[in-house]
Amino acid sequence: MTAEEEQSAETVEAAEQPEAPDTDWEQEAAKWKAQAEDNQNKMLRAMADMENLRRRVRKEQEDLAKYASLKIVEELLPVLDNFERALAADREAMTVESLLTGVDMVYRQMVQVFEKEGLQAIEAKGQPFDPHIHQAVMQTQDPDFDSGVVVEELQKGYQFKDRVIRPSMVKVNE
Repeated sequence: MTAEEEQSAETVEAAEQPEAPDTDWEQEAAKWKAQAEDNQNKMLRAMADMENLRRRVRKEQEDLAKYASLKIVEELLPVLDNFERALAADREAMTVESLLTGVDMVYRQMVQVFEKEGLQAIEAKGQPFDPHIHQAVMQTQDPDFDSGVVVEELQKGYQFKDRVIRPSMVKVNE
């Protein structure tokens, strides 16, 4: 081979060599592009799953709030039935005593339902005044009670589990 032919052959080989790496790079780029598309699809699916989860949780919370009082309403239905029976009773045969007995029974039934759910009456009379559970509306001077003690309960207060929902309105000894 002549020097020109050798140089020409080297030029041809040199021209072929860059093509081989270009092919490897193209394959590598195609592989990374496919992986990026796969990751993009996975991310979009995960985002859609998260949005579905948010919607489902929001719906469950709305249903929970909507039907939160269902249990207590169900427990109060017998009380309502007893009131209806009392109203439908024969007024001619009813005595004041039988009416009071019936009202007392319905009252106790209602109190049991509320207590079962966590409602408690706040004890007031004879207790030291506590501004967290009592609302003082009057003061008096009573020698039978110490200073700062509740003398009289004007309106009953209630506590639901550990939260005061209505403080007792009381008269406090000076």
